Amino acid sequence: MIENHKDRIKTDEAWKRVYARLDRDNLLAETTAGSSRSRYYRMMAGWGAVAAVLTGLVYLSVTWWFVPENKISEKSLITQENREKSTLVTTLEDGSIVYLAQASTLKYPEHFAGDKREVNLQGEAFFDVAKKHQQAFLIETEKVQIEVLGTAFNVRSSDKIPFCLSVKRGKVKVSLKQNGQSVYVNAGEMVTLQAHRLHLTENANIDFFNRYMSTIRFKDECLDNILRVVNKETPSLQIQTDSPVLGQRRLTVEFSERSPETVAELICLALKLKCMHQGNKLVLSE
Repeated sequence: MIENHKDRIKTDEAWKRVYARLDRDNLLAETTAGSSRSRYYRMMAGWGAVAAVLTGLVYLSVTWWFVPENKISEKSLITQENREKSTLVTTLEDGSIVYLAQASTLKYPEHFAGDKREVNLQGEAFFDVAKKHQQAFLIETEKVQIEVLGTAFNVRSSDKIPFCLSVKRGKVKVSLKQNGQSVYVNAGEMVTLQAHRLHLTENANIDFFNRYMSTIRFKDECLDNILRVVNKETPSLQIQTDSPVLGQRRLTVEFSERSPETVAELICLALKLKCMHQGNKLVLSE
């Protein structure tokens, strides 16, 4: 891959901005003498951009949650908070994908246990839930509980904006905590909270879900999960790794332009990989 002098200048300037932000947020790991600090990249491609950070620091903050009722054990919750305009994409242990909007917070356990998968949301997110018929997926918000087995939907709930849920596919059960009212929301429908009641209507905006996909960002995510998300949009040309070990490499990356060729090139620049075009696949290798 050839990078001209002008591109290097842009890369260095953007790298410094990313590095300064991480340093300001105390996200840089301390290093001892002789050890190498993680490198930060900012790469420009066409009208898209990507910021990639190799592993070497931990982005996920951990909080302690004391489980109520008869559960006496402590559970460690991972907290994902999105403060930026780009959508923060997180893949959960069960394979469910969460697209977290700006000014939103998601809390979830590292490992789901028992007969249900429970997460907590404050703000707005799009959920693409993996099907597990023996293990319901539950989302707790301040005023409602959302239950689903396998579907894709948007949910918005915080102190500043009214509750709203729209279903792209599947079916979702929404229960109001205050009075126990429950409604089932099918694909193409939406439910809102008005005057302490849930109201079901049709969702006429077919482009409602696309706004989450314009610019997506991953934080300290393994390469397999990143590729699974980007491959959803381009089934005709898939990006793959040539080994399970490579698929576990982790990086932080942001995509504004997500053609498979551009995504593959940017990942190769970040992780110093090679890319081969084989039929309808782009194969990444060391």
